[in-house]
Amino acid sequence: MATAPTPSLDARRARGAVAALFWLNGATIASLVPRYPLIRDNLDLSNTFFGLAIALGPLGGLVAGLFTSRVMRASTSARVATWAQVGQVLLFCAVLNSPTAWAFAAAIVLMSATDVYTDIAMNAHGMRVQQLYGRSINNSFHAWWSLGAVGGGLLGSFFAGIHLSLAKHALVSAVIMLTINLGLRRFLLTGPDPEVTEDAPAGKVRIPRNLLLHLVALGLVGAFAASIEDSGFTWSAIYLREGLDASPGLAGLGVVFLVGAQTVGRFTGDRLVDRLGDRGAARLGCGVATVGMALALAFPSVPLTLFGFACAGWGVATIVPAVYYTAHHMPGLPSGAGLTIVNWLLRLAFFVGPPLVGRLSDVVNFRVALLVMPLATAAVVALSGALAAHRDTTQDVPDPQPISPSLGQ
Repeated sequence: MATAPTPSLDARRARGAVAALFWLNGATIASLVPRYPLIRDNLDLSNTFFGLAIALGPLGGLVAGLFTSRVMRASTSARVATWAQVGQVLLFCAVLNSPTAWAFAAAIVLMSATDVYTDIAMNAHGMRVQQLYGRSINNSFHAWWSLGAVGGGLLGSFFAGIHLSLAKHALVSAVIMLTINLGLRRFLLTGPDPEVTEDAPAGKVRIPRNLLLHLVALGLVGAFAASIEDSGFTWSAIYLREGLDASPGLAGLGVVFLVGAQTVGRFTGDRLVDRLGDRGAARLGCGVATVGMALALAFPSVPLTLFGFACAGWGVATIVPAVYYTAHHMPGLPSGAGLTIVNWLLRLAFFVGPPLVGRLSDVVNFRVALLVMPLATAAVVALSGALAAHRDTTQDVPDPQPISPSLGQ
């Protein structure tokens, strides 16, 4: 087995910059969650309409996802990731300051569209950095996303607890996030992404049927895992506030417990994946998530619900990184195609999940609606054969070459 190369200073700086991008993306999204109850009340929305408004976001993501591979080839992953993140922060402010229900829905759509570009570009840049390390570091990047979500969730909970206005919340958060974005750019890798420099066939890309079916299965694994995460993000604060009568500050902790446990799972996930493989890690995690959420829904209380969300977060921690890894390393696909198709399918969860839970909560109750979480974990187990059994982390290691820091070029 080949020995992984010692990463250069520039490679280590690039790893830190990519981690910061993941942190920013998680913080931006999670900071909204504790304010959802106030936004919904200010706009006088039912759970059904609120869920539909949130679900409209993936429509923007699905449309934007059709062009991400082309944009990545025309530019660089560093440039796309940083500028898309700027757009996401500005739209985050628009969500918080929406004057009407339809303005809120439109801001969610556009924010989701920019998130697609950020998501794919920062994952592609992270895999470029991983090649320089010669070992798995991908789960640690996603762990930084989770850390960002913890930070954003805590910040949002704090602002909710002190009853800070939504406008001031937007202003303070935007200053912090845009400052970090500007500071990290010069540490990203320079030049075009290596895969983009390879010759690619002209015209439309034809994907063999067996590869397409594999990508569909991977996308569904990601979609079901994402639906677990999305249920916590979209509904935890409202469920804790309305269903369990938690205070505004405490209600925001549902997403913090979910992503906090997810952070632990992702920081330890690389070792778990090395031992069990992506497939085995997914099955173990989904078992823990199923038990935890089943207990939380069977015996509803604030402490047990927070525990259930924590189990769900830890359980799905390695699944989305595993889906991206398998899709990115599938032979016979042009650069970015596997990631784009899987990411497009993954976002179906964000389109279907929120209105389904919202409608069930209006018609029945939140406890019944949140049964989608343990049902989704069972689906992940059923489709987990699409994930890699074990990884070969040496296959992507290129010949050593000098890497320079970048200004996002």
